[in-house]
Amino acid sequence: MHTMIYDSDAFSVFQLDWDRAAASEHENALQTGGYEIVDKFARKEIFLEGSVADGFRRRVHSLMQGSPTTDDIDEFLDGFSALSRLNLHAH
Repeated sequence: MHTMIYDSDAFSVFQLDWDRAAASEHENALQTGGYEIVDKFARKEIFLEGSVADGFRRRVHSLMQGSPTTDDIDEFLDGFSALSRLNLHAH
């Protein structure tokens, strides 16, 4: 399942969840989902999975405790966007 969880003028964030039952018994349980962050202005995307996705999730929950503004959330996401080396190509 692919669910948009955040959208602003600068960023979109999608949560990706795959059916754990469909995963091969040889696959790591952490490979059953993640987050895709799209930086609309830089036209870049980054995919977070495993322990990085878990850390992202914890930091988002912590951020949301403080009633952040869109600018606060975009600034937080910009830190992850800086990690991306993949250019986004529209098809």
